[in-house]
Amino acid sequence: MRKLIKVQNEDNVAVALVDLKQGEKLHFEGDELVILENTKAKHKISLVELQPNDNIYMYGVLVGKAVTHIDKGGLLTVGNVKHQTNPVKEKTTSVSWTTPSIEKWKDRTFMGYHRPDGQVGTENVWLFFPLVFCENRNIEVLKDIFEKELSISKVSKQQQLLRDLISGNTADVPVYGGGQKAINLENIKIKFITHQGGCGGIRQDSETLAKLLAGYVKNPNVAGATVLSLGCQNLQVDIFKKALSSIDPDLEKPVLIYEQQQMGTVDHMLNTIIKESFEAIKTANGIERRPAPLSKLKMGLECGGSDGFSGISANPALGYASDILAALGGSPILSEFPELCGVEQELVNRCVNEADGQRFMQLMHDYEKSVVNAGSGFDMNPSPGNIKDGLITDAMKSAGAAKKGGTSPVEAVLDYTEYVTKPGLNLLCTPGNDVESTTGLVGSGANIVLFTTGLGTPTGNPIAPVLKIASNSTLAERMPDIIDIDTGGVISGEKSISEMGEEILEYVIKVASGEIVSKADVLGQDDFIPWKRGVSL
Repeated sequence: MRKLIKVQNEDNVAVALVDLKQGEKLHFEGDELVILENTKAKHKISLVELQPNDNIYMYGVLVGKAVTHIDKGGLLTVGNVKHQTNPVKEKTTSVSWTTPSIEKWKDRTFMGYHRPDGQVGTENVWLFFPLVFCENRNIEVLKDIFEKELSISKVSKQQQLLRDLISGNTADVPVYGGGQKAINLENIKIKFITHQGGCGGIRQDSETLAKLLAGYVKNPNVAGATVLSLGCQNLQVDIFKKALSSIDPDLEKPVLIYEQQQMGTVDHMLNTIIKESFEAIKTANGIERRPAPLSKLKMGLECGGSDGFSGISANPALGYASDILAALGGSPILSEFPELCGVEQELVNRCVNEADGQRFMQLMHDYEKSVVNAGSGFDMNPSPGNIKDGLITDAMKSAGAAKKGGTSPVEAVLDYTEYVTKPGLNLLCTPGNDVESTTGLVGSGANIVLFTTGLGTPTGNPIAPVLKIASNSTLAERMPDIIDIDTGGVISGEKSISEMGEEILEYVIKVASGEIVSKADVLGQDDFIPWKRGVSL
């Protein structure tokens, strides 16, 4: 059984695959290595003697510096290692890529919802959302009405109205009581999101929120939307409409907008919303799944609750699946810019266009500067859970996190809320915060999100399936209700990265086709947190 692994030849540290005892002697790469301290699995052992200020390499890149003397066989800790990265230069190499074999994939399809603009959804969602937090209560009331009615339970006035519409009762006097649905809504999901923005902050935050919400409407998983406005807020209806027009001037989806200050009583507004939205929902329910090529997949790449195994199992396996998708003409989307710190040079070199490399570095510089100005830095990104499980510097965490993006060329670099239009790997500027980043990925067009984790997280999204990929089998066995895919076989040596990557893509096709429901959807994890563009790591 393997007890240590060195990721790349240039590395001078190795990862413990199992718990190691002090004094344990290992034969590793033709050499004898004595473990100097009890070492938990996922943590790092020095393969050489390190002096203070010596460089530490992992994944073939600089991930830290020694703060104190570290003996060969010594354990790397936050006390003897500090964050360090190499300075980034202009693009230094031309783009070259050995594409994975796609022979078995090129004619594969998934069953999706085709939209007039050529996009294809993995879901068919009617979405309710507010332009401002003042309308959150009305959104919650509508959510309660629709969700209760669809499960046939105790009714309110508005719920009875919807029940009468469903049953076909058009009498002026409502008929209270039970009854069953006379319409089958199997082809449509009705989702609701709330937020704390739209007013009270800086105007730029409202404009950014408008673009994010426009991206949710544009997302191929959305059939149409009901939008609530108060009337006096920063995020005016015309700002939202401008954002919609900017992202798609020829949008062919129904978008119903209601402004409370123009409509009078709450009862009148809610009754109008229910009547008109229900008619639109019935129409959207008529859309059915049809075959679509895998090139229509826009796959968000996310991680959260990472551990010391994430960068050697789940992330590179997802990276292999990403490469297959890129080779097929699909669009993998790599986000979380604080977790690309230390691998910037590799990503700059992979940019097809030099201008994209420059833009990537400018976005990274501006983001990090804002963090430093707030008294922090990217080096503060690893969470206590990350550190406890072996990710002791941001560069070490980032070098593993970037593996989700595989090895394909970078075709586009996008700022937050910009929409993905190019096939191939896209870089999207988001924070590392799980929900904020996932929210941003879907707002930029991701119709499915692949989320690697070593510690476990229940994060989901209202309109896009979020699949959790465990870096280790212990997690998959301990939290089976949130984990969709287990890559622990890579750690045990039972599966290769490529084998695991292909398994991931097969699973994606089944979820995208509606054959499997993601665990996040089963749990009702409809998380939505916009990035206010302040400091958020």
